[in-house]
Parts: sequence; C-alpha cells; structure tokens
Amino acid sequence: MSTGTLTSVAQDYIKVVWGLQEWSDAPVTTKDLAERLGVGPSTVSETVRRLVSQGLLDHERYGAIHLTEQGRRHALDMVRRHRLIETFLVQHLGYTWDEVHDEAEVLEHAVSDLMVHRIDEALGHPTRDPHGDPIPSANLALTQPAALTLTVLPEGATGTVARISDDDPDVLRYFADLGFGLDAHVRVHARRDAIGVIDVLWAPTNNPNHLTELTLGLRAADAVWIETE
Repeated sequence: MSTGTLTSVAQDYIKVVWGLQEWSDAPVTTKDLAERLGVGPSTVSETVRRLVSQGLLDHERYGAIHLTEQGRRHALDMVRRHRLIETFLVQHLGYTWDEVHDEAEVLEHAVSDLMVHRIDEALGHPTRDPHGDPIPSANLALTQPAALTLTVLPEGATGTVARISDDDPDVLRYFADLGFGLDAHVRVHARRDAIGVIDVLWAPTNNPNHLTELTLGLRAADAVWIETE
C-alpha cells in the first residue's frame, strides 16, 4: 500500500501521531489526537480502531497509541511531502515561515510522488525545512538534531538555533521581526525563573561578534531549540 492510496484522514492521523512523538517522549493518547485534529473523542476512537485494523497503528487498551513499522513509513512519507512543500513555498514563492504550514497541510494530500521528487531535486535535496525540522530523505532516512529547548538550558549554555517550532505563528512573526532565526549563535545570559523569562545574547551566523540581548517569555523560549556546544 502506497501512502497515496491512504485516505486523507488516515494520512493526517499517522502524521499527527508521528509529530507528537518527534520531539517528545510523552505517550500519545486519544485526547492528544482529538485536540490536535479538532475532532471529538468518539471520532478519534473510531478512526484509531480502523487504522489499527489496517496495520498502521497499535493502541494499548486505555493506553498509548503507537505507529506500526508500516505506519511509521507512511508517516515519514507524509512528513517529507509536507516539509519539502513548506521549503518550496518559502524559497520559490515568497511565503514567510509563518504562512506555509496551512498551505502545506492542503497540498501534501494532492501532490504526486513525481512532483515530490521534482520539488526535492529543484531544491537541491534539502535536509531541513524553514523551521529547522529535518526532512526525511527519499529512502525515508531522517537525522534529528540533538537539540534542547531554551527553557531547559542553564545559565551560560551556548549553542546554535537548530529549530524554531511552527506551532505558534505569532511567535514566528515575532522572531522574524527581530531577525532571529536558524543558525543564530545563542548564549543563555540569565534565567529569571521567578518571573518566567530568560535573557539570552544572540548573534546571526554571518556576524557572530554582533551580540544582541533578548528577553524571552517561556512561551517564546519553549519554541527555540538549541544544539549546544
């Protein structure tokens, strides 16, 4: 069964299960899927049962939902489509990084395998999307950066920005206005946990000596993933 033969609902479910596990060790529940997909718990339960019968998901009774090996391969194929489309929209059609997610959510179901291949070739086989999320290769291999969020780093920690979560478009627009993005050099200057802010010093990749101080609330800091040095 190719990914293209799955229904769009099945494609969405397996991609969401994979996405919930990509940067978190927390178990995936029917409640998580209902919240992420915007549907009711009964709808999730029914769909999960159907995907289990198709060999795409495993579901522990009253417990966590997991992808089967077949489900994982289909999910990675969908992730590859989505992230290549996002990259194409930014690099060739002038979209900003806060605009591409919803467009890619629609287009990923419509593009053919050939178009995905041609997009990949036209982009020079990129390994990450505009937000720093890794793009699976044509054989669905994926290398995830060893990154941690700013919220867990101690004072004095240094590194480069490997990923900025696309969950909140407002946060993306805020960082874009600052010029803060992937590969910026960052040092945690001070943690002021009592008031929920983190002070960082950062510099762009092309000017590492040009330091700027930035104070981030936890909402913004939690979106920034750092590969430490």
